[in-house]
Amino acid sequence: MNKELIGGWGRTPLVMTSVVRPDKAQLSELISRTSRLTPRGSGRGYGDCAVSADGVTVVSDLLKNIGTIEDGRVVVDAGVDLDELLRHVVPRGWFVPVTPGTKFVTIGGAIAADIHGKNHHRDGSFGEHIDWIEIMLADGTVVTVSPHDGADIFWATIGGMGLTGFVLRASVRLIPIRTSRIHVLTTRHNDLEDLMTAMMERDQTHHYTVAWVDTLATGRRLGRSVLWAGDHADKSALKGRHARDPLHFAPRQRINVPEKPQFNLVKPASVRIFNEFWFRKTSRRPSTSVQSIDQFFYPLDGVGNWNRLYGQDGFVQYQFSVPDERSELVQRFLDLLSVRRVPAFLSVLKRFGKESGGWISFPSPGWTLAVDIPTSAEGIGPLLDGFDEEVADAGGRVYFAKDSRLRRSVVATMYPRLSQFQELRRMIDPESRFSSHLSRRLGL
Repeated sequence: MNKELIGGWGRTPLVMTSVVRPDKAQLSELISRTSRLTPRGSGRGYGDCAVSADGVTVVSDLLKNIGTIEDGRVVVDAGVDLDELLRHVVPRGWFVPVTPGTKFVTIGGAIAADIHGKNHHRDGSFGEHIDWIEIMLADGTVVTVSPHDGADIFWATIGGMGLTGFVLRASVRLIPIRTSRIHVLTTRHNDLEDLMTAMMERDQTHHYTVAWVDTLATGRRLGRSVLWAGDHADKSALKGRHARDPLHFAPRQRINVPEKPQFNLVKPASVRIFNEFWFRKTSRRPSTSVQSIDQFFYPLDGVGNWNRLYGQDGFVQYQFSVPDERSELVQRFLDLLSVRRVPAFLSVLKRFGKESGGWISFPSPGWTLAVDIPTSAEGIGPLLDGFDEEVADAGGRVYFAKDSRLRRSVVATMYPRLSQFQELRRMIDPESRFSSHLSRRLGL
């Protein structure tokens, strides 16, 4: 057991904690003699969901087995990340059913956060594609739960932020693909209304949709954006070496940000320049292209440790969802950022379809906006606190996997099944052995 300084991807907060990396055999003994444990995968949760200064942080990186693919299903250990899984399944003609914007999230983390992707409007979240989960509970016993057997524990674990027990492995349903390429339609939109109309149309015609939004644009340009809509490409769309090896998949990292970069990219002036370039480089007319999986799904993964660009103070990723009938809150939030000239480097708008069965899972039908905000941005705390209230009143939610500053007072309104989740936790973990800064801060 070592002492390490760790944090979420946003580096808020950073804490010194005891860290252990047990194998499956060691885990039961560890749980039996430890009063407070925090499960952790690759640390890609942005906030404090896998952070705790007290107790022991239990990292899953020794649980690395990937089984054979049978009938489109694969059994995967919790410590395997999507990058490792993709390298195993893509050359065999399969793809993960749901993926977020990074492939470095572990299977355990994907289940705990019930991750969503660019295809939520069609395929829902990650938990809906899980056949069963093997999980070690607080008393050291190992149970296998599914939507049909141990359903309460299953659906509390899906999106449960690692608070029901330690996920050991799971059976994941994959989707078949013919190539490792994505056929992409790219369009530029001059304002938010135009973008949202186009996104609803693309949802009907494309498997994946996502938009980048310029948070510094004002006036009639508010919400100017670039929208990408994609589908898995057929072999007929490929040429040259891609046609000769249509399932080739060998991604690589291009650059790495040093531990202490000599510059700070995320300032109003530099973000304004970047946003102008990013918008203008996109053709005014719709264009099509064939992109790699990494280009389309994981553009930032090519930059190692890009979170360091925000400096020592780190950043908050604020992600909220609101139902269709309250879509005006997307524009209201962009107005708030624009007026205050908040230098949001990465701002992503997506559509959500139906909810999963996860009791405290985040996605619900409507719109979701995710924005990276430097913690040094002036007045950002009160701004977000106030907007939390508006989101809650509208029937929306803030994403626990991205959060490090939400207040307990609004959580029950955002998550109507919270009391049910809390009651199950009291039943299977009466001493609250599994906990985190997030769980204690929000009373989960």
